[in-house]
Amino acid sequence: MVSRMFRLETEVDKSRHDLLRRRLRDTNTAASPILRALRGTPGERERPLQVWALDDTGAVAGGLVGHTWTTWLHVTYLWVDERHRGARLGSRLLAHAERTARDERGCTAVRLETWDFQAPEFYKKQGYDVVCVIPDYPPGITEYTLTKHLGPGSGDDPSPYGRPGGVGIS
Repeated sequence: MVSRMFRLETEVDKSRHDLLRRRLRDTNTAASPILRALRGTPGERERPLQVWALDDTGAVAGGLVGHTWTTWLHVTYLWVDERHRGARLGSRLLAHAERTARDERGCTAVRLETWDFQAPEFYKKQGYDVVCVIPDYPPGITEYTLTKHLGPGSGDDPSPYGRPGGVGIS
């Protein structure tokens, strides 16, 4: 066996990052018929999805930031200003994103991560299932990964005000 010498570096390098991403994508595409079939289709690219709740002054009262990819919505951030918590605004933001992902982008499922002190119980009440628990990530905190199937009728607005689009959600 030939022993080779390599120099290892820890620098941040965008061009190497992009090269590695392309090579990994190519390797994965070659190994997976599903990913191969996805190449060149609209589902191959991540598409941003953002929902904002504005108060009567136009200030951000809450928001959801995520993206869709293939048939999945990935919720990256969901936040509601402390002054507006308890008004079901988080539920409305999430329902609006789910409905948009399902009805306009063909998504069939959602995934997200949350910490134990944030909102795992909130998401469970919205129909999410815990599929992964990582204790001590970061130390002293537990991270949860949750998913939800977007069947017919999921993502319906739980508020008494009807469908988002009014009452400050745009």
